[in-house]
Amino acid sequence: MNYIEIKNYDIANGPGVRVSLFVSGCTHHCEGCFNPESWDFKAGKVFDDEAVNIILDAIKPDYIKGFTLLGGEPFEPANQKELVKLLKRIKDEKPTINIWCYTGYLFDREIIDIMAKKYDFTREMLKYIDVIVDGEFHKDERDFSIVFRGSKNQRIIDVQKSLEYGKIILDDHNNINLGGI
Repeated sequence: MNYIEIKNYDIANGPGVRVSLFVSGCTHHCEGCFNPESWDFKAGKVFDDEAVNIILDAIKPDYIKGFTLLGGEPFEPANQKELVKLLKRIKDEKPTINIWCYTGYLFDREIIDIMAKKYDFTREMLKYIDVIVDGEFHKDERDFSIVFRGSKNQRIIDVQKSLEYGKIILDDHNNINLGGI
């Protein structure tokens, strides 16, 4: 797996100050994507022990409340195997950290109904993720007044509650609106 960037102080991709990992590789190729350079699975740098250690050091301060996976596409099967190991290490090092993941795949129809039935690492990855923002970016539904999403079709899903209840449970951040800013 490769990655494009590690951001040590991210306030745009989830609540609070977070560390974010932008992985390489995406097959969605959404029109108007903010990060098309991440589509190539070979773009960026190799995700190795050094990158893991950078992330683990970056999440240590008390003011870091979360970790976010973006891309590219974290749920591409080629990326999941490495990300499972990373997420486990993060939760082992800082159990209280809030983990978000942005994916173009639909949580219920593609991740749960297909990937989780096919891949053990998908099921394990879901154990560590608190919130998923799902759905491809739709340029014609772009809305700058909604937080943590690029387009209106995307949902902010509470993963653990959704798994527990067997249906989509939206996270409270779906209701935050910047009022047309």
